[in-house]
Formats: sequence, C-alpha cells, structure tokens
Amino acid sequence: MRIIFATNNSDKLREVREILSPLGIEVISQREAGCRFEAEETGSTFTENARIKARAAMEATGEACVADDSGLEVNAMGGGPGIYSSRYCGDEGYEKTCAKIMDIVNRNGDRGARFKCAVVCVFPDGGEISCEGVIEGSIGHVFEGEHGFGYDPIFVPEGFTRSMACLTDEEKNKISHRGRAFRQFAERLSERMEKEKKERGNADK
Repeated sequence: MRIIFATNNSDKLREVREILSPLGIEVISQREAGCRFEAEETGSTFTENARIKARAAMEATGEACVADDSGLEVNAMGGGPGIYSSRYCGDEGYEKTCAKIMDIVNRNGDRGARFKCAVVCVFPDGGEISCEGVIEGSIGHVFEGEHGFGYDPIFVPEGFTRSMACLTDEEKNKISHRGRAFRQFAERLSERMEKEKKERGNADK
C-alpha cells in the first residue's frame, strides 16, 4: 500500500516513514506524487486544517493521503497561538516571537502550555482516519537548546526540566505530539488494513 503525505518537510517525512514502514506501507511526499500546490489552511481547528490538506492531495492524485497540522497552545494566551502558530511569528523570527510569548506568560503567571498535532488520512473510497497527539508542559523562563526548532526552545515537557530543544532526537521522538499522533494513526491504519483483508477473504469464499 502507498500513502501520500501532504508535506515536503524531509524531517516529518522521515519520521512518518519510520512509523509506517513496519506495516509495509510506502510513504511519499506530495511533491514526489506530482502535487506542486499548497492547500490553503482555512480551518478553525488543527483537525480541519489537516483534513483540508489531505483531501486536496487525495483529490489531485486519486490516492490515499495523510496530512498533519500542529501548534503550541499557551494558557496565558487563551490557547494561542494555536492554529496560527506558524503564522504568529510573521517576519520577526521564532527567537523574538518566543521572547514575546515568555513576556506574556511572565506577566500572566500561568505557565501551562501544550503542543498538539492532528493527523487526518482520507481515502478514495470516502473513508477517513483522524487522530490527535498532545504533549503537556509549560513555558520556560529562558530560551534554551539547539536541537529543536520553532517554539521548542521555550517549551518544557511535563516531567522534564529542560526544553524540547535540549532533548536528543530519540528523547523527543518518544514523547512528541507528532509521534504520538502518527503512532495512533499507524494502529488505526493497521486495523483498517486487517478489516479489508478479511472482507476480501470472505468475498473470495
């Protein structure tokens, strides 16, 4: 079975290939599938945005397509930047944006935050698998670490004293919101494949 991942991010692609390869599934990027467009994320939730991207790629290719959408939710910002996480930084860059968030949190006092990732896979037969991964944590007092990107340097995962950007790739992959969402997706996909296999077997009897 082949699934198109509606992304051109090589790091995401590698991680998802590692998770799905034990199922015998080939994962290719949307560019490799011939999709040269970027679907406009007009949804109001991570799941809606993931569905928009997956459906656009599926309609363009006629193949099963999976997409994800993720971001940081900060209690002191009423759950923001949320679905606007990547756009919130604008032209300032993440370091200045992280400093802005730490300032808001310092003044508010509530350091609670979480990373969320929604994964949606749509199939040509109209079927869909939807999953979500969450990692709770807090906004740190300093910008630290060199291994992460985006908001990783200010996010301290629950149970840790270091930011996400201080963790090794192995540590991060075990607890990451994206890893959790895609491992759940792998389980659901395996169940779907097993059901289809049984249905084909019954049809051949």
